[in-house]
Order: sequence, then C-alpha cells, then structure tokens
Amino acid sequence: MRYHIDTIPVWDALKLDGECLLCALERKTELGEAERYLGASVMEPDTRVQVNDKGFCRRHHAMLFGMSNRLGHALMLESHLIETRAKAEKIWKKLDSAAGSLKGIGLGGRLSGKAKGPEGTVQECIRELDTITDSCLMCETIEENMQRYLHTFLHLYQNDSDFRSRFGQGKGLCLPHTARLLEAAREELAPKELGELISVITRLQKENMDRMQEDISWFIKKFDYRYDKESWGNSKDAVERTVNQLRGWCVGKEPNPED
Repeated sequence: MRYHIDTIPVWDALKLDGECLLCALERKTELGEAERYLGASVMEPDTRVQVNDKGFCRRHHAMLFGMSNRLGHALMLESHLIETRAKAEKIWKKLDSAAGSLKGIGLGGRLSGKAKGPEGTVQECIRELDTITDSCLMCETIEENMQRYLHTFLHLYQNDSDFRSRFGQGKGLCLPHTARLLEAAREELAPKELGELISVITRLQKENMDRMQEDISWFIKKFDYRYDKESWGNSKDAVERTVNQLRGWCVGKEPNPED
C-alpha cells in the first residue's frame, strides 16, 4: 500500500508495540502542540488571535507551565487576559444590575427559578462564564488530529493487510480509545467489516485485561514477605499500565519511547 503523510504516523505508532497506539498518537500530538505554542508561533498573529479567544484548560496550562518557558507562557497569558477581562467586564455589569434588583426582593422573598428578570440575567451570566472557562485551544486541536487518526486507522485496516495483521497480533487499545474506535468504525465500515473488527478488538481486549489482572495481582503479592525472593516478572509497572489501560495514558513512562 502507498504510504503518505497521514498513514505514516499511525503505522509508526503501531510499530511501537505499546499498550495503545492511539494513546501514543494523542500524546505525541499534545507534546507537539505545547512546544508549538511556546515556540515561534507565540508571535504569529493568527495563533495569538486563537489563543486570546479560547485560551487553555487547567491541564494544559499546567503542562505549559512545566515546560520551562515562563516568558512564552506569559506572552500568551498577557493578551489572553486582556481579551478575557473585556468579556468578563460585560458580565460584571450585567451581574451588578441584577444584584441591585435582587436586593430589592427583601429577606422574605424567594427566587422563582424562572429564566426571566434578574434571575434570568444571573443564569445567562453563569453560562457566559462557563463558556469563557471551558474552552481550550489545545484540546480542540488534539481532538481534530485524533479524528483524522481514527479515520486513517480504519482506512489502513480496510486496505492494508500488513497493518491489519500486525494490529491483530498486538496488545489492543486502552478502554477509552476502544470506545472511540468502535464509534468511528460504526459510522465508516460496512456491517461485515465492522463485525470482523469487533471480533479482533474483543479478543485483544480480553487477552490484554487477563494480562493486566495477572500483573497487578503479582505486583501486590510481591509486597508479601513470602514472595520476596520471587521474580517481579512483568509486574513492576503494573500500576501504571493498569491505570493507562482503564483511562488512557496519563501516568508512567511516555508512550512514545523517544519523547
């Protein structure tokens, strides 16, 4: 099969023979985006406009903060703060107006819960504050990339027998990415192809969870003095691998060895 810019990363992730090739792709994308936002792109007008409007979530702010580029982080924060203050100022004005009306209700009054008058204004302001604080440019970019990788995975699985065979001999995927792949496959594959993929995935996941169960149980036994002289086997990182299997990569060694 002819390889191109979209298929190469998916093939590379599969060749890592890790616990979840989609976790590897997601993490590689995330690190690349963080480096990009803290690099030269911090001064690009188009990037700054997007950062100013959407900002980053708590997790990605923590990630950026930990990458030892305080100046790059501060440059983005400065202009994002200016734009956020302008949005928030409109909200504060509406809330101040509503507060005056609410104070006039008196101590014995009760809010009706209806979305009108000062109560409706407060509800509207809450929604606007949620909008300001819920957006994350990095999350959106990563999601766009993952949608493309899911599509590419299914394209390779359908058209590349080597890819299909190698995936079937691997370790499967984490549970969250299993759900995402099945959802994408349900929309893109014909019923027969979907059924075949489901059979492969369920076999891999059963084998993978059996292996995880054995490793985590042996890890626990190793803290019993009776097993002190026994080999750890493959259980030393059982906690990390189990967490990552259940929730997607978040602890332990990077899913891309070179990172």
